[in-house]
Amino acid sequence: MGRIALIGLEFYGRHGVKPEEGALGARFLVDVELEVAFEGKGDRLEATVDYAEVHRLVAEVVTSERFYLIEALADTLADKLIQTFPKIESLTVRVHKPHAPLQGVFRDVYAEVSRNRADI
Repeated sequence: MGRIALIGLEFYGRHGVKPEEGALGARFLVDVELEVAFEGKGDRLEATVDYAEVHRLVAEVVTSERFYLIEALADTLADKLIQTFPKIESLTVRVHKPHAPLQGVFRDVYAEVSRNRADI
């Protein structure tokens, strides 16, 4: 099994519980790790997952939909990716909210979800 990783995809979205998060928006980062059986399948895009299309789907969801929880955003992304790309055997999605409205010093807040095709 091979792995394709898209790390640090950055988007502007309007996610969060607080009204000002919906009104003002913020920067969100998304990591997507895909397990795909591409070894020995040749040098053809059809043998794997087109990560440009993965990026397009993630961008569309993050920038056009509104979620109160980054957990719900990560869950939706995982569901849509595994449904859209049949070659994905399993995946992990992380949604980072580096500017979460917390008091104090912190580097990052993120929600992570994993899916396995065998379990759906």
